[in-house]
Amino acid sequence: MLPDAILLVHAAFVLFVVGGLAAIWVGLAQERSWARNRVFRLAHLGAIAFVASESLLGIACPLTVWEDALRGRNPGAESFVGRAVRAALYWDLPEAVFTALYVVFALLVAWTWWRWPPRR
Repeated sequence: MLPDAILLVHAAFVLFVVGGLAAIWVGLAQERSWARNRVFRLAHLGAIAFVASESLLGIACPLTVWEDALRGRNPGAESFVGRAVRAALYWDLPEAVFTALYVVFALLVAWTWWRWPPRR
């Protein structure tokens, strides 16, 4: 049960990072004040900067490490929801592909910050 909870937290983090940028762009297009909220934008930039940095440094995601340790690397111990979320989160691609994607996404978030900076 705890490994599935960690997996769901991981999915929420991914949704915040990916969905956050989409939400920022939509909010900016609609001139919504929350899209320039400094705290939200700083948390968003910090989240993707953390992911890109750990990937560049070759550090495994702490949530993945914790989940795997609790699961004993036994995928059969997952619940149905756990398997579904895992299938959405973990793709069978070379690590370099993910590192490149994380860095490009981080640069896109940074560019968005520069182009449409948050307000105090």
